[in-house]
Formats: sequence, structure tokens, C-alpha cells
Amino acid sequence: MPLNIKDLKITSVDFQPLGKLRDEHAGDKGNVLPKLKVSGVPAGTKELAVICHDPDAPLANGFTHWVVYGIDPSTTDLSDAQEKFRVGPNGAGHKQYYGPQPPAGHGVHHYYFWVYALDTKVEGTPTREEFLQKYADNIIEQNRIVGLYENK
Repeated sequence: MPLNIKDLKITSVDFQPLGKLRDEHAGDKGNVLPKLKVSGVPAGTKELAVICHDPDAPLANGFTHWVVYGIDPSTTDLSDAQEKFRVGPNGAGHKQYYGPQPPAGHGVHHYYFWVYALDTKVEGTPTREEFLQKYADNIIEQNRIVGLYENK
């Protein structure tokens, strides 16, 4: 299935694309999930999934900060996604949002908030890696917003 970025969007009122995430969103300074909105969900979508990932983390596969499954395609506001939908394990193995907390002096990290429109429902709460491996062929459309954070 060809993968498109056509109409699907994920946006935030808390930060602009490639804008700085506020300290309140950091894991050690409030750990508040940024407000996220989804729009342009393509026809045929059975479920949405959202993943927040930091590829700059000094680990082989970066660090996954949040994974959420079971999001109804009609959902536009993800403010209560942590409580309303199935949360999978983050990079530390906990089923919760864990905000940015890069090592001090490591420079600016990029936090990718990916939204995936799927033509099937996700079973269970796979890790980011398990999800991408098992459901890659079921992604109708994907898009992301990237926020920046540095721990000085």
C-alpha cells in the first residue's frame, strides 16, 4: 500500500512545528502532555495511533515517550487521550506519557508526535517497535509535528 501524507494532520496549541516545548511538558518539570489535535483523517480509517519519539536520545533506537492506541477516527482532541484510550509502554516500560528529559548538555532533542491512520484495529498495547513492525502495511496515512527541547 503506498504511504501518503495528504490531509492527515497533528497540531498543537502548545508549540509550533519545530518550536520549543515548554518546561511544563518535560518529564522532570511537570510532565504535562501537550494539547494535540488531529484533523484530515482519511476515509477507511478504522483506528488512529499516536506515538511520541525522541530519535536524538543516546540509545540505539532513541527513546519512546508515549504510545496510544484505540483512538476512534472521529476524535479530534487528544487532550484526554492518556485516560480515554489504550496507552502502550514508553521506553522505560511504563504505560504513560513521559515528557522530554534529555541528558543535561546533550543539546537540542527533537520530539516527533506521529499520528497514524490505520485500516485495521491495533491489538493490545505493543511497543513502538512492535507496532511499526506489525502494522506498517496497515498505515493509510501518517504525519507528525516536531517539538524541540533542551535540558541545559
